[in-house]
Amino acid sequence: MKLTIRQEQIEDYEITEQVVKWAFENAEQSDKREHHLVARLRKSDAFVPQLSLVAVKEDGQIVGHILLSEIKIINEEKAMTSLALAPVSVLPSEQNKGIGKLLIEQALKEAETLGYSSVVVLGHPGYYPKFGFTKASLWKIKAPFEVPDEAFMALALQEKALDQVSGVVEYPEVFFE
Repeated sequence: MKLTIRQEQIEDYEITEQVVKWAFENAEQSDKREHHLVARLRKSDAFVPQLSLVAVKEDGQIVGHILLSEIKIINEEKAMTSLALAPVSVLPSEQNKGIGKLLIEQALKEAETLGYSSVVVLGHPGYYPKFGFTKASLWKIKAPFEVPDEAFMALALQEKALDQVSGVVEYPEVFFE
């Protein structure tokens, strides 16, 4: 299957939200509202258009989407801008074909090109380490809510980018609406 990964365009928004909705329809660890989160993030200051990517088949069908948005890692001394990977979505009929992997790899590459130094993800501890993610607690980075330690992960996009970082992740308010 020939697939193109490209930046999401405004005219893609409606179908992208449907892809996100369908991708999480049967997911156990989901509130089934991820498509609303995507819509809210697009309207927020945390939105980085270049980091909202879609996977498109040769026939033009959008089959996947990924969004990285700005967050802060805050401690008593400073706040550092980072990114949250949330969500990554692939149509159920297209899952397990490597589309999510391609989206993640391209999004991480774009984030690094844009000068971002790190990404955090709340996700499956058996999946995200293959992209270089490790437990965020290794850097004393914590989630702002209760979450299993092995499921809250971080990735330094630049060498030693997280070595001097610690604190609590502050997600934009739209994550909690």
